Formats: sequence, structure tokens, C-alpha cells
Amino acid sequence: MRHRSVADLMTPEAVAVRPGTPFKEIARLLDEYGITAVPVVDEDERPVGVVSEADLLRRGTPGNQGATTAEGLMSSPAVVARPEWSAVEAARVMDRKRIKRLPVVDASGRLIGVLSRSDLLQLFLRRDRAIQEEILEDVVTRTLGLPPSALTVDVNDGTVTLSGTLERRSLVPIVVRLCETVDGVVDVDDRLTYEEDDTEAVAS
Repeated sequence: MRHRSVADLMTPEAVAVRPGTPFKEIARLLDEYGITAVPVVDEDERPVGVVSEADLLRRGTPGNQGATTAEGLMSSPAVVARPEWSAVEAARVMDRKRIKRLPVVDASGRLIGVLSRSDLLQLFLRRDRAIQEEILEDVVTRTLGLPPSALTVDVNDGTVTLSGTLERRSLVPIVVRLCETVDGVVDVDDRLTYEEDDTEAVAS
């Protein structure tokens, strides 16, 4: 299964500022583009920090008094993502670092885009039909080697309902886990049955 990557979801040609960009210009850009943060890049287009709305609001607090440019306001070093990362990897970094936007850099470290939380939400806006087709093709047919008609896969608002009969009980949690990893799946309702309980033989 191919999961969508940062490159698939990011906003290219990101709005960026230089270290010397003044406070008011940064505030104007955030307002004009409806964004919450902007990367700060050097002369080689490599991110050296990020200025967020929170950084602007902290201006005037001890340690930030007198900061009037991006260089003095930014959080540094910049936490960045690579285009080949999966959306899950990027989401984990955002959660761990408690940030809402990630500058995306190429192999040389140059800025090529920005990934935001709203970009990641696109995963959960996939059409139910697309999710259903991916499960039937990749999970049922390609991975399990079964005909598409072997299982019934219903998808409603990202919730997948699985029904049908598998050969062995041990396959049930495997199928559920595979479906849970499909982009756009919110939950999996397992209604699968099985012909043989091979878990008892393993336990004994």
C-alpha cells in the first residue's frame, strides 16, 4: 500500500521571510495568507527558524523586548520535514514538537514547501469510494491473495465495516490492522468470521 507522502500534501512555493524582515511585515504576511507561521530562510533558501503568531505575541515579554525582526523573533533551529516522509511521520513530529506547520526541505536543505495540520486533514477527506477500492485492491486482493468478492467492505464517512469469512481466525486482526493503516480510515468495525480457530492450536 502506498501512503501519501509529505510531497503529496504540502503547499509548494511557501511564503517565507528573511532574518531581517521587520515585525510588521511578518504580521502582514500572516494575515494576508491566512497562515499561523512563516519560515525564516537564509540567502541559500535554507530554513534557519520559524516565526509563529505566538512568537509575535510574545514580543515585549522578557527576552523578546526590542525584537523587531524575524531573526530576533523566530524559534530556532527550524524543525523541518522531508518530502519523502509519510504523513504519519510528519504528524508525529508536529505532535511531539507541538507545532502546527513544518517547512519542507529538499536533499540540500533548501525550502520547497510547507506542510500544515490542515494539509494533513486532507487524508481524512478522501472519498469513501477511494478508501473502499484501496482496501479491496491492496489489502484483500494483493496482500491476502483473495478475490475482491471474498470480503464485503463498506465505508461510510471513513469508517470501514468488514464482513465475510476468512479461512483462519489469526488472519482477522491482521486484516483489521491493514485496513486501519489505509489513508483516510477513521475506524474499523470488525464483523469478520472464520472457518478455523488456529489460535487455540498456537496457545496449546
